[in-house]
Amino acid sequence: MRYSKTPADGLNIGGSTQICALIGDPVTHTLSPAIHNAAFRSLRMDHVYVAFRVRMSDLGAAVQGLKSLRVLGINVTMPHKLRVLSYLDRIDNTAREIGAVNTVIRSGTSLLGYNTDGQAAVTALSNLESLSGMRALVLGAGGAARAITYHLSKLTGSIVILNRTRSKGMTLASKIRGWNGTLANAYGLNRTNFRREASHADLLINTLPARAFPRFAKILLQERLVSRGMLVMDANYQPESDFLAEARFAGAKAADGLEMLIEQAALSFRLWTGLDAPIDIMRKAAVEARPTQ
Repeated sequence: MRYSKTPADGLNIGGSTQICALIGDPVTHTLSPAIHNAAFRSLRMDHVYVAFRVRMSDLGAAVQGLKSLRVLGINVTMPHKLRVLSYLDRIDNTAREIGAVNTVIRSGTSLLGYNTDGQAAVTALSNLESLSGMRALVLGAGGAARAITYHLSKLTGSIVILNRTRSKGMTLASKIRGWNGTLANAYGLNRTNFRREASHADLLINTLPARAFPRFAKILLQERLVSRGMLVMDANYQPESDFLAEARFAGAKAADGLEMLIEQAALSFRLWTGLDAPIDIMRKAAVEARPTQ
């Protein structure tokens, strides 16, 4: 482990500096550099975190370049979490089951892929309340939903998936039943199904894009489907509504995507460095870097 000789509030990038990075498209919105660089500074580590925009057509060349440049590790964001698997040397069992990778470690000449998204979401929620036996409702069936439901299936009593394309939701429900035998069903994402399933849920998790969720959030609040004791999460860390604040006002416990991002960053930090992450410092950096609405 290399430590910087510079003050904790400054970076001194040189020939010995270890590089960690994010690859995705786009990356201009990301908070990850602020989060990780704050952690590196606080521990006086000779490391730096940067974000690289990588187009889909360039993904293979970019991953190969990471080996050549001896990058310590990377995070992978959309749209590369699924396709990057084919360019890695080894895949962790959890990431293979989920079918997506968001964290990569370079070990010598090999690249090892992991998925920390689901564990991060479950940790953020479990910090608020035990998930044991809960009836979970998940909006969406993409990569984030797969990662989250993989870990939820070990804890909750049942999981319902609502997705615009029902066949995709049914495929995920089948995977959930196969992972841990958890009761799982899927329906199309429409107002009727949403109202019915939300009225029975103890835990609601939104993985839909920020622009798509507000109309469903409005239904939850107007029809008082969010009640005292309910647990809710919006996986977006730049939401386009005040849903979580209003859900808390209604008596629900709520976690946002920022807390999930921080927990995910802490898990990646440990994979790369072998050290426990300074999570309070990472959280402070994330809050300060997040744009205000």
